[in-house]
Amino acid sequence: MKEQLEGLNSLTINFGEGGMFIVNIILAFVMFGVALGIKPQTFKDVFKSPKSVLTGVFLQWVGLPAVTFAVVLLLNQWITPMVALGMILVASCPGGNISNFISSLSKGNIELSVSMTAITTAFAPLVTPFNFFFWGTMYSRIISIHSDIPRLVIPFMPMLEQILLLLGVPIVLGLLFARYFPNATKRITRPAQFLSILLFLAMVTVSFSQNWQLFIDNLFYIVIIVFIHNGCALGTGYLGGTLMKVPTADRRSLTIETGIQNSGLGLILLFNAAIFPPEIWHGHYGGMLIITAWWGIWHIISGLAVAFIFRRTPIND
Repeated sequence: MKEQLEGLNSLTINFGEGGMFIVNIILAFVMFGVALGIKPQTFKDVFKSPKSVLTGVFLQWVGLPAVTFAVVLLLNQWITPMVALGMILVASCPGGNISNFISSLSKGNIELSVSMTAITTAFAPLVTPFNFFFWGTMYSRIISIHSDIPRLVIPFMPMLEQILLLLGVPIVLGLLFARYFPNATKRITRPAQFLSILLFLAMVTVSFSQNWQLFIDNLFYIVIIVFIHNGCALGTGYLGGTLMKVPTADRRSLTIETGIQNSGLGLILLFNAAIFPPEIWHGHYGGMLIITAWWGIWHIISGLAVAFIFRRTPIND
């Protein structure tokens, strides 16, 4: 399995300077659209009933990355370092917007779901690069000791600077637009989010169009890895909510929010040569790309499956 996954390292995607400009514009547009749905009142409401929200944010920022770190170490003899780092990158991303829809299908706490997505997205420019650097560097050090591979250097400051620029500015602009143009925001929020999804899907399709065979050849192993990882993420959310004894509806939303990550963001970050420079990564991070891309497909399937189970289970509290 590990030898087979090594073949993913040959996957390369080169947009060129003009293509990267378009990728960055798409990323900025996506984050601007996400920010339109973030209301300042959300952050105020956290202090009114903080237990579930703080539990959820802790699970997103600390619990899931820590569990992912444990999983990649347990799977180390079967997966490659690039696949492992792809899993860590996904765990470092904020919650995905589709989690709000799936949380509603689950009869969960919609307000909690929206609050978690808003908070983790708003702080993603800081938390995402920090978590990827922290857990990725620790993983690299451990496997370098036990394996005959060079230690992977994960540059923190260049990544932080780029992510603050690419994510922070659009998020701030989106928040300001929603604050000062509320009527226009209501009209454009859904179309903007829908268009951003279409643009992202088109970009992914074009990006991987020359590497479909490589993806198909490794599909079986990728499915297994993402299945295990996503199952652990959903379990982290459910167990965390159970241990904190939050209401059942809140526990359902914590499960969905922790199990659905904005892997599309992770994928776009991987496309950016300023964040993952070829001279450091040697262009060999195909494993990260494939894992991150497949997660974006699978978490929708698993989320809907969990929602189906939750809907058939009565809430007794």
